[in-house]
Amino acid sequence: MSRPAAGPLRIALVSEHASPLAALGGPDAGGQNVHVAALARALAERGHQVTVHTRRTDPDLPRTVPLCPGVVVDHVGAGPAEALPKDELLPHMADFADDLTDLWTRGPAPDVVHAHYWMSGLAALRAGRRTGVPVALTYHALGTVKRRHQGEADTSPPERIAAERAIGRAADAVVATCADEVRELAELGVAGDRVRVVPCGVDPEVFSPVGPVTPSRGPDAPPRLLQVNRLVPRKGGAVAVAALARLPGVELAIAGGPPPHLLDADPEAQRLRAIAQQAGVGHRLRLLGAVAPTRMPSLLRGADLVLCPADYEPFGIVPLEAMACAVPVVASAVGGQCDTVVDRVTGRHVPPRDPDALAAAVRDLLADPGLRASYGAAGRRRVLRRYDWRIVAAATEQVYAELTGRDPAAPAARGAVGARGVA
Repeated sequence: MSRPAAGPLRIALVSEHASPLAALGGPDAGGQNVHVAALARALAERGHQVTVHTRRTDPDLPRTVPLCPGVVVDHVGAGPAEALPKDELLPHMADFADDLTDLWTRGPAPDVVHAHYWMSGLAALRAGRRTGVPVALTYHALGTVKRRHQGEADTSPPERIAAERAIGRAADAVVATCADEVRELAELGVAGDRVRVVPCGVDPEVFSPVGPVTPSRGPDAPPRLLQVNRLVPRKGGAVAVAALARLPGVELAIAGGPPPHLLDADPEAQRLRAIAQQAGVGHRLRLLGAVAPTRMPSLLRGADLVLCPADYEPFGIVPLEAMACAVPVVASAVGGQCDTVVDRVTGRHVPPRDPDALAAAVRDLLADPGLRASYGAAGRRRVLRRYDWRIVAAATEQVYAELTGRDPAAPAARGAVGARGVA
């Protein structure tokens, strides 16, 4: 059998609502934006040409914007050129697919398409089938899981679960980010032989134990807990505030949401402040609002512990960022956090929605600086071994090689792990 053709690939990443150029912290701007941007950069560093296709949200945006060497962001016309909640984008996916079809027909077409999120999958599969381009799919979140946890509060389009089942069966490969998602996909009817496990990643040179610390910590500073996420109820902010009431002398900072000057108008910020005031810990809660990505490593380094108490978490990049900074993590034992955080090795697992368990785990770790240091060092080692974006990109590249029949033979060092078992 002859060796597959070698050479760099033209890769299209489709991310309909999560632009790599978006400011983080809004209702629909979080981990997927980070993932797509970092994956694109890491693939480009391996010698590939990457285009990220995302929906135009401003009429003044140029059609294409360079992100970094080897990566451009393409703003697709699909619906009004304004910001819309992602749950209102489904009617515009046919236009998104038509735009991609026209672009790829005029050429050059990509060698492989990687869709991120279910609506991106709808558009990418339609365009891919028209142009003969293979399609990989990463869900990032599943409607079945969201409906299970949010019930009537779930604002997803009613067609979502059926569409997710259909695209999972139609995609040439499904890239799951953790073991829990593999189980969920099996229940959805997605054949396991087409599922590859490739986790999210982190840049351990940016997120490092070495560097400035924010805020500066004196010897008499109170213990500081940090939570980083979008300000939505499912992220468990109320659980963290309730735990704070059981932890005298401890401060809790929550980063995320709108810019600081708009926090007073944010419903979740109002709710968390009210809960804190009622519990008598309002003076120990700090809502930081949106934090620039460049400030995030120093903010993480300034924490004694990072809390990730979400009701559910499809993957969660924050635990990796904290571990890369050698900060222990206390996380609810849900979704991808069951893979990334190793209980009693890099941090602690607690049940979701259980402030007593969260407070007990935090209390134990704050009382033992040596154990915190041990967990932090173990977390850093785990990131370097499994979750460096260079390793993740190499594993993703192997999925693309399967779909294209080509050995990319990128100039950078190949990862030592296969796409089936990275996580």
